[in-house]
Amino acid sequence: MNSVTMQCRVAAALLMALTVGGFLILFDGHNPFEAYKVLFFDSFLNYWGFSNTLVKASPMLLAGLAVIIPMRAGVFNIGGEGQIYIGGLFGTVFALAVPDLPAVLGVPLIFLAAAIGGTFWAAIPAYLKAYRGTNEVIVTLLMNFVAIHIVSYAVAGPLLAEGAPYPYSDEVAEAYRLPIVMPRSDAHAGFVFGLAMALILYFWLRFTPSGFQLDLVGRNARAAAYAGVDEKKTIIRAMLIGGSLAGMAGAIEVIGLKYRLFHLFSDGYGYDGIVVAFLAALNPIVAPLTALFLAGLSAGAGTMQRAIGVDSSVIEVVEGLVVVFVAAALVAPRNSSKSILKNLLIGGLFGHPKHNKKKEA
Repeated sequence: MNSVTMQCRVAAALLMALTVGGFLILFDGHNPFEAYKVLFFDSFLNYWGFSNTLVKASPMLLAGLAVIIPMRAGVFNIGGEGQIYIGGLFGTVFALAVPDLPAVLGVPLIFLAAAIGGTFWAAIPAYLKAYRGTNEVIVTLLMNFVAIHIVSYAVAGPLLAEGAPYPYSDEVAEAYRLPIVMPRSDAHAGFVFGLAMALILYFWLRFTPSGFQLDLVGRNARAAAYAGVDEKKTIIRAMLIGGSLAGMAGAIEVIGLKYRLFHLFSDGYGYDGIVVAFLAALNPIVAPLTALFLAGLSAGAGTMQRAIGVDSSVIEVVEGLVVVFVAAALVAPRNSSKSILKNLLIGGLFGHPKHNKKKEA
């Protein structure tokens, strides 16, 4: 399936998800067109709303890339949330331990520390998958909860700020904080960093031998082995890259927005990254747009609730529908547009046993 076809299928799936969401809004007694108008206007055309969208999109983008790279190698990294937490922890510990470096040196080192933390957390399921055949979905998912509790312990114990009424660390030095890109708002340079990473990863996958090898393993492991590509090393490499990206998303939350490490400091960005990856059809160059779209849904949900009266949980339903419909679209039969639409409806609404078997295999 070529990339244009994939993008068309994703667009169709997205439209269907929004349509179903519109019916839910209608059943709730509200005008879906008015609700979506308020939501998207506030998220993308209002200065303060767009700044909020950028704030949310920054970690979402890196979390999405953390899912895309392993999936291109045929591995499912569901552990982005845990990698974000460990990355945020490592970055914060470094920032607090070495508070007097100039920004030009300190900020890259904080990102490096966070990347090391995320890489370390991803290395465990990577090794178990490559050399023990352990299901990486289960391992990465369960490790998310371990990471959250590790950070909770750290901020309630060794890193607890003096006199803190809530579990959080001391603030990082002002020199380490990411620059603001929209004056008088919280929008910082984290999205610019994520955009740069997306471009680098796109060109790496498309134009380098190691990127081609990673893609080949994901497309056809047998052909990759025949060509002399080491599948185990490729799987580990993909997972470590994903972990490092998610770890840096944790650093962005700390030095870009909150300026200290909090208990439960991530708003589920690791899971949002899965939606970003699916919407982008695993294409890094498209991920910034899908991250902005998903962040816009999240940022505008509150405004839609206040202005129209639609419960913001509808947006969570739409996000879930996006995953279901896009997943169905990407495994749709290739023979006709009719079969694609049929697969979207059956697979999205009721589950499709035939394709479920394919995925399980």
